[in-house]
Amino acid sequence: MKCRMNCGACCIAISISSPIPGMPQGKRAGERCLHLQPDNLCGLFGKPERPAVCSSFQPMADTCGQSRAEAFALIEVLEAATRPS
Repeated sequence: MKCRMNCGACCIAISISSPIPGMPQGKRAGERCLHLQPDNLCGLFGKPERPAVCSSFQPMADTCGQSRAEAFALIEVLEAATRPS
């Protein structure tokens, strides 16, 4: 599966605990990454400074669904399941 154009759900919905250039504390779930461009593509894609969690997050039907809205909903469920209780 390829990334959906103009989506960016994974760059907003997931939390990132590792440092990101310009975001030394990472980012909270629901916070837009500084590197998400206006067209919702990653400005760090293919660069060594891109966090490992981002590089390992691959588009799949069970996380991306059929629309941007569905991707947000699915990723938010996954994010909630990984939060400490």
